[in-house]
Amino acid sequence: MPNSSSISEFLLLALADTQQLQLLHFWLLLGIYLAALLGNGLISTAVACDHRLHTPMYFFLLNLALLDLGCIS
Repeated sequence: MPNSSSISEFLLLALADTQQLQLLHFWLLLGIYLAALLGNGLISTAVACDHRLHTPMYFFLLNLALLDLGCIS
């Protein structure tokens, strides 16, 4: 007997119903995104510009920061 279940519609619910709560969520998530962007950008810039930080540990830290930039964006 084959599986005959199917989904015919998709329901997308809002995170918050009120305008004030939506604005609060927007600014909170924007702040978190910008903090992560700034932090990873600073790590990438520091490792790339300082020649003393061209050791394997900082190479992997740079790769982790770039991966995090890609994932958060």
